Amino acid sequence: MPDVKNKIHKNYKDLKKKILAHKTLGHTIVCTIGSWDMLHIGHLRYLNEASKRGDILLVGTDSDRGIKSYKGPNRPIIPEGERMEMLSYQDCVDYVTLVDDIDRKGAWQYRLIKEIPIDLFVAVSGNSYTKGQLRVIKKYCGELVVLPRQAEKTSSTDIIQNVLKSHLAGEVAKLRAKK
Repeated sequence: MPDVKNKIHKNYKDLKKKILAHKTLGHTIVCTIGSWDMLHIGHLRYLNEASKRGDILLVGTDSDRGIKSYKGPNRPIIPEGERMEMLSYQDCVDYVTLVDDIDRKGAWQYRLIKEIPIDLFVAVSGNSYTKGQLRVIKKYCGELVVLPRQAEKTSSTDIIQNVLKSHLAGEVAKLRAKK
């Protein structure tokens, strides 16, 4: 079992020291950021693919506050500490950190990639990032790789919606049976 304490770093100053040590050794630093709510096969395929792009994979985890701002008040399902811990157990992940730098309007402020020297940022295609955000990411990270979705039929949002629909359908059926 990995030593979670050595993988999870909420303090960017401490994380930067670790990353700079890797860079001194000539390691390529890859970074990706996501919600990672209800970790599923698409997430794991994506992380494994991202890790192949360099020597060290740093995974940013959106804060509960951030997820609520862009996915709604009922998300996340899994609290940030547990999501970070789940990621730390993945062999392909070297470091996990919290990303909690959205402004009052919900806009990401890019603190992680501004403060930590990243060689390559991996993003997933689709609506995760705007074209403007991708330009900013490229500015700070130098290289940007956009991967296709790794599971076409699996997403946390779809899983949640399907469970709710199934539950509601069962409840409606029970009510009808009582009539």
